[in-house]
Amino acid sequence: MEQRPKENQRKEKLANYLIDVSKYVLTGVVITSLFNDVTDKTTIYLIGIGVVCLTLWSGIMLTNKRKDK
Repeated sequence: MEQRPKENQRKEKLANYLIDVSKYVLTGVVITSLFNDVTDKTTIYLIGIGVVCLTLWSGIMLTNKRKDK
């Protein structure tokens, strides 16, 4: 069963958005920890890395072009 072109476009846009979010979160975590006097950097890094991994993985899964037979 083939997907409609609009649905594919939506998935691509969502995938790109999620990948961008992962980049922005990673940048935000690094910049925040470098420029601010943060007392608990470990928690910020763990939560940030978790969010980055989740959004990046979701974006990559949506762009997966594998055809199931």
